[in-house]
This record gives sequence, structure tokens and C-alpha cells, in this order.
Amino acid sequence: MYEILLVVYLVVALALVGMVLIQQGKGADMGSSFGAGASATVFGSSGAGNFMTKTTTILASVFFVLSIVLGNLTAGQIKKTDEWENLEAAPAVETIAPAADDVPVTSTKEKPDVPN
Repeated sequence: MYEILLVVYLVVALALVGMVLIQQGKGADMGSSFGAGASATVFGSSGAGNFMTKTTTILASVFFVLSIVLGNLTAGQIKKTDEWENLEAAPAVETIAPAADDVPVTSTKEKPDVPN
């Protein structure tokens, strides 16, 4: 169920982006570039919305509802633990001690390099 909702969420998001990008702005007519659009309200005249604006509104509503539903579904899930979190059961590492004759021995008759 979660995967299906996630795919629908992706499709709705892409459709919403596409619908917003292909819409023409309120003041995008030829007269607005020469100052004729200044007499309109701040956000343009708001009449009855056409097909594009209604579709964008519906897609935005579906997008927000799916966001809330997917957020609630994700919040209830238990996350899978990572194998790097439990390092207590690490295998023992075998250490090899050097042999006694591997360590160089200096005679005590020589003058030491470190001053006293």
C-alpha cells in the first residue's frame, strides 16, 4: 500500500509542476509590458478559474493530502537497525607478541642519548 501511494505521490507532484509551468501569468498579455496592467489589483483580476487553475488546485490538494498520509504511515514504521551500530560482538583479534631476541639490546656501558 505504501509503495502505491508513493508512486501516486510522485505522479501528482510531476503533474503539479507541469501544470504550474504551462500556465500563463495574470499579467502576461501584451499590454501589461507597457504599463497597462498596472490598473489591475495586486494579484490580478480573480474571476472564475479556467480548467488549468482548477486542475492545479485539485492537484495541489491531492499532493498535500498524500503528504500527510505518507507522513503518518512513515512515522509508525520501525526503522531497520544498521549492522554498524552494534560493535560489541566484534570477533577477537589475534595479536602476536614479538620474541625476546627480536628486540635490540644496548649495553649499559655506552653513553645514553638522552641527557639525565
